[in-house]
Order: sequence, then C-alpha cells, then structure tokens
Amino acid sequence: MDRLKSLANVMQSQATERERERIGGDALHAPLSIQVYNADAASFHGNAVLVCGETDAVLLGIGLSRADALRITAMVLDSKKVLKTIYVGWPDPDCHIGLDVIKQHFPHAVALATAPTLQKIEAALITNRQMFGRSAAAQARHVAGLPTLLQGDRLVLENEVLEVRSIDDSQQHRSYVWIPAIKTLVAGLNVYGAVHLWTACTSDDQARADWRRTLDGMLALQPERVIPGCSLPDSAQDVSQIRWTRDYLDRLEAELAMAPGSNALIRAMERAYPEAGLPVALHIGARVGMGEMKW
Repeated sequence: MDRLKSLANVMQSQATERERERIGGDALHAPLSIQVYNADAASFHGNAVLVCGETDAVLLGIGLSRADALRITAMVLDSKKVLKTIYVGWPDPDCHIGLDVIKQHFPHAVALATAPTLQKIEAALITNRQMFGRSAAAQARHVAGLPTLLQGDRLVLENEVLEVRSIDDSQQHRSYVWIPAIKTLVAGLNVYGAVHLWTACTSDDQARADWRRTLDGMLALQPERVIPGCSLPDSAQDVSQIRWTRDYLDRLEAELAMAPGSNALIRAMERAYPEAGLPVALHIGARVGMGEMKW
C-alpha cells in the first residue's frame, strides 16, 4: 500500500510538472494583477492601487481619510495576499494620513518613500492640517510615523520589478511607478482623469513645463494601462488620460495669458471642460495661478 501511495505521488508530481510546462512555467511567474480603489469627491477622487502577485502584494497610495484607508484595507484583505510594501509616492495629505490604519492591520508591511517625498511630507504636515481643517487635523494626529527611505529606485514583488521614476528631476517629489511586466503605469498626481488638475502646487511656468516633460516621458513608455492619481469613476485607464492632462495644461497656459483675474480664468476653463469633476482644484489653482493667493 505504501508503494502504491508513493507511485501515485510520483505520478501526480509528474502530471503537475507537465501542466506547468503547458501553461508556460511555474505558477510563481504568473502575471501580476491590479486592483484600484477610487475615492469619492470628498476625497478628491483619489486612486489607491494594489499590485498583486501569486501570494504577495504592494500597495501604491493610502487614501485621504481614515475611512478611505479602511476601505483600502478591506480591498487588501479581500485579495488574500500578503501585503509586503506600502509605497507613499506623493507628498499630499491623501498619501499619508491613512498610514496608521494600514499599518494597524498589516504591521509587517514596510512603508517607503523617496527622500524628496519625505522632505515634502515633513514640511507639509502642519500646513496640510491647517488647510484641510479641524477634521483632517484630528485625523493627522493618528499618523503612525512617516514612511522610511526607499533605497534606490525600485520596488520588488515576487521577482518582478516596479520601477519608481521621476525621482531625479525637478518633479522628483511627484514620482510615478512603471510596471514593465504588465505594461502598467501608476501615474500618481501627474495624470488626472476627467477632473480638473490640481495646479496650486505648480503655479509657475517652469513647473508646468517640467510637468509636461514628465508626461512626455510617460508616453514614451507606451503603457497599455494608465491609472491616474485622481479620476472620476469609470474613467478610461489608458494613454488618453496622459494626453488629456497635457492638453489641459496647454489650455490652462493659454487662458492664463488672457484672463484678467481668477474668475475669468475659472469661467474659461469651465467652458473648455464642462464635464470635469473636482471644481475645487480649478478654483484654488486659478487664484494661485493669478497671484491672488499663496499656496
């Protein structure tokens, strides 16, 4: 009987190996997959992206509020993957306020950020709490420390490389992640989908020119899937969003040169993009761009 069991095990092993060869190799080399959490208007339609391998996962983005972070946590739990890394790629409040929530549920996951992003986060913490009001300030008190420094320019998920780009140029605090294995671009706050761009932090000509160069670099990668940093639900996830963002910047540049003030600029951009969401981004960006307020 033992010999029969042993023979059965050998035959099963051989059958399994043949099946692996038939489908193209070991299951550990299965393609990566993507899940996206898209927040509502109260959280600026921000996107968090879960990159899943066979058993492990990497999280890109954390959410604006603790409620968002809890929903993102549920997404990770539902995936049944082991969360290994949390990448904080952008120094905005929606990228680190919920870090404590994620870490409470996944204490062994490592939170990482680049040096420029860490510097911006540290400098912005007090300002963000003031800008986003008492509620956000109360939430910010829960933040479980800052991310640790990313060494190099890549994340690794089950031997697949996730390239962290735009960390050595003038937009280095607004990095994005390129995943060659699945030709997917997690664009961060460089690309927007059907919403007004947040331009308050890029109010001068040079900053917007640098932003365009970043977009050109993204297009050169020829991605098959593009996940914007902020987008309306059901927005396309392809290169059209990169082009849409660039066209918006070009239109904004032209309107800035003609508008006598922020109200005129807002009206012009609303006529050009009547269906765009996130009007608060346009209103604040217009006032900053016209020199009527500082950010």
